[in-house]
Amino acid sequence: MFRFMQKMNGGEEHPLTRRITASFAVSGLLALASFLLIASEASAQGPGRGRGRGFGAGGGRGPDAAMRADQDVFHYLLEHHAEIRRTVKPLEDGVETLTESDNPQVAKRIQEHVAAMHARVKSGQGLRFWDDLIVALFRHHAKIEMVVKDTPKGSKVVETSPDPTVVALIQAHAQVVSLFVAHGFDEAHKNHAVPQARAAVGGELVFPIIKEQGGVRPRPNAVEQPAAGRKVIFDVTADTKPTEPNKGLDRAARLLNLYGSAGRDASDIAITVVLHGEATKSILNDESYKKRFEVNQNPNLPLIGKLKAAGVEVLVCGQALNYKGFADNEVADGIPIAAAAMTAVINKQSSGYAYLPVP
Repeated sequence: MFRFMQKMNGGEEHPLTRRITASFAVSGLLALASFLLIASEASAQGPGRGRGRGFGAGGGRGPDAAMRADQDVFHYLLEHHAEIRRTVKPLEDGVETLTESDNPQVAKRIQEHVAAMHARVKSGQGLRFWDDLIVALFRHHAKIEMVVKDTPKGSKVVETSPDPTVVALIQAHAQVVSLFVAHGFDEAHKNHAVPQARAAVGGELVFPIIKEQGGVRPRPNAVEQPAAGRKVIFDVTADTKPTEPNKGLDRAARLLNLYGSAGRDASDIAITVVLHGEATKSILNDESYKKRFEVNQNPNLPLIGKLKAAGVEVLVCGQALNYKGFADNEVADGIPIAAAAMTAVINKQSSGYAYLPVP
């Protein structure tokens, strides 16, 4: 085509030919640049022996300078994994690890990595966003305490948490890092599963979110696992002995502990409890409860406090207060009075809440 246009122009290059040729050249350069950019990203994060999958832990993304620098350190440590020795000491609430090398340069990089890891735990910005275990660990970063101390040949770290679910994650992560040290890139390219909360010997119950109430037995291999973003209202009318917490409140605690046993947070589910009928007395303050039922205190209030601290909304039916003869000033502090249990249920269900009666 170009030769034909040259002939039409008396053997000289036609202006249109120059424009078409230039257009093809620019397009080619743009395509080449795009290919190089994609290749560069693939080498940083891909399945080969690249820099994207290293010692680190995290749930964040973003090719910032700090991330690139940390990836370089991870890559270096993986390449020199045979020169690293590591011990892990399990603690009741976490782990104590010692990671060292006789190579001064490797020891320096270990210290750099641990310092970067400490900063990322504080900020919640991790690196291995494709690794299930690391994502779960960084989801709970605010519950992790790290104490870091450099040694002459590396770093000693004590990593703990008051949350049993997070303790399991910390201990699992420590073992995975030891596998990185043992196998280098061969291990670093793997995805690692999230450990489920362990039941005690004999199948005893665990209480990962609401302590001492609503215990559950973890079922990590069962279907219908707790899912994030769910909403539920407990419609509680159950009667209970005056010396025991209401079973509707216990049911809410159990649901939260089910979430915790599956590695999820209390914030992954929205829960409202509305009390009426025979359950109305559960919200009385200690003074009124003692007068009416001759016990030292209302056994429901400590559990209500734990539920509220975990984000649960606890309401009492205003109509039920009237029917039961309870004055508004007998309601314990911090418990809202709903116009009626019926309106609470209707409003919540209209907002997408599932309905669970506790008769």
